[in-house]
Order: sequence, then structure tokens, then C-alpha cells
Amino acid sequence: MEKQSLQSLLQITHPVIMAPMFLVSNTKMVIEGMKSGIAACIPALNYRTLEELRTSIIELKQAKVSGGSFGYNLIVNKSNVKYKEQLRVLCEEGVDFIITSLGSPEETIAEAHKVGIKVFCDVTDLAFAKKVESLGADAIIAVNNQAGGHRGNIDPEALIKLLNEQTNLPVISAGGVGSKADLDKMLGYGAVGVSVGSPFIASNEAGVSQEYKQACVDYGAKDIIMTERISGTPCTVINTPYVQKVGTKQTWIETLLNKNKSLKKWVKMIRFYIGMKATEKAATQVTYKTVWVAGPSIEDTTAILPVQQIVQKLVG
Repeated sequence: MEKQSLQSLLQITHPVIMAPMFLVSNTKMVIEGMKSGIAACIPALNYRTLEELRTSIIELKQAKVSGGSFGYNLIVNKSNVKYKEQLRVLCEEGVDFIITSLGSPEETIAEAHKVGIKVFCDVTDLAFAKKVESLGADAIIAVNNQAGGHRGNIDPEALIKLLNEQTNLPVISAGGVGSKADLDKMLGYGAVGVSVGSPFIASNEAGVSQEYKQACVDYGAKDIIMTERISGTPCTVINTPYVQKVGTKQTWIETLLNKNKSLKKWVKMIRFYIGMKATEKAATQVTYKTVWVAGPSIEDTTAILPVQQIVQKLVG
């Protein structure tokens, strides 16, 4: 069965979504992405208050141009206590799409569809893909083992082909795209488009420190490692001297608490909050205690550039 292209799903020129990145994504990046003919997404958690979130949506609606589109990422599990209110604001103001992560998208899909918002769901395996398909998702974002941040365990080709064969949903590949050759490869495997994050960290418009951007230029794919120290869930980071010093495993007490079923949920929530705060500090302040989240696709990042030039490198 022919699956709907990402261009027709979102009315965009190129089959690319600028992925939502905690503390990195902002309205400047999204506007430049839309001008370049792609879709772009911001984590709702990048805004401390609902009013700030609402203001950003209004700004993007006013800046929207033909051939571009914008959306927001919602963390839909219990660790995000703001989720229901964030969803309400997104539906009230109207956005082009929502990407859901880390939980059941059932409520998001139901509410978003009432007001004509498309919902794409992050998945890392077939079981969850089939679940979100049954709930009415519009597409699946196949998070592979090349993605930055919280990645999957399956390589891009195998994951795209598996999800294409076993579901009827369009498959958007997330992870491992830093060049036009990478994009063409994912489309060749059967993806309808790609979600690209790490290459946009080193953009002029990204709201992070110059040191973080420069690290994405100076380091490469071989320097990306997994750590459990940020959120308790394995996450990819640049292997800086500080990361080497503090190690990548949970502390013994976190491991112990995680084994206690009644406490596990609370430990995860606390860990998630502490990790978010630590990531925020690293992204915005220069400190020797630095943990920078990125994926192996920074291999192709050779300079800090405007968003529009990074898009051009990807689409050719």
C-alpha cells in the first residue's frame, strides 16, 4: 500500500522535520526551518509557563509560510505533570502537528483530532507502533539506534522495513541523518521522511551556549556515548572530559531504589527533574561540569551555520 508522503501530510516542500530538542529548540529555529520548506518542532517543556507556550504558538502562526509547518512535542507520561494543560493550550491555539513521546498518546490523539491537529508518535519497536496505530496515530516516528538523546535499539534499515511491513502508517525515521546521502538512504529504506535533531544544535539560531555548539563541530560520531546519569534512562551525550570523570552509570542508591516497585515511579520522576535541571545548566552556562546531549549525526557538522544553510546541506 502506498503511504502518504511527509510533504502531503504536513504541506511542506522537503521530507524533513527539525526534531524537538529539550532547551535547544526555539521559535527562531522553527521560523527559519519553515522558510526553508521543512517542518519544525519544539518541546512544550521548553516553556516554563502555559502563557509562554501560548505566546510561542501565536508567534509561529503569524510567521508561518507556504511550504513549512510547525508542531510541538509532548511528553505524555506521568513524569510531565504539565502534560494535560499543555495539550489543552495546543488544541485551543491550533498547531499543525504534535509529536508524542514516553507514554500513551491515547488522550492526545483523541483531543488533537477533534481540532484537526495531526499526531505523530515516537516508537522504538513494533509492539508500540501497533499500539499507536490502533489508537489512530497519523504517522510513526521510528527512533533508531543512531538517534540522539533517548534512542532506540534497532538499526535504521531494519526498523523502517519492519514498521513498513507490519503497520499501515507512514514511517518517519529519526536518527543518523546528517547529510543528503543519509536522507536519501532513509527514504530508500522506505521512510516517508526524516526527523533530524543534532545537526541543528550548531546553528546560529539555537538557544544554547557557543561552547555547546562548538562541541558539536569539534567532536564526531566516535565521541557519542550512552549515560544513565541524566534521567535514569540511557541517553546519548558527547564524551567530554567531565563525562569521563563522573562515569555513565546510575549510582548504587538509584539502582537500589529502581528495583523497589513501589518507589520506582517516584525515583524516575525525581531523576527526570534533576536531569532536566542539569541539562539546562549545561546548555546555557559554561561550566567544567558539562553534559551535552547529542547524537552521532554531528559527524557531518563542520561549522556553526544558519538553520537555512543546514537545511540546504540536508536536502541538496
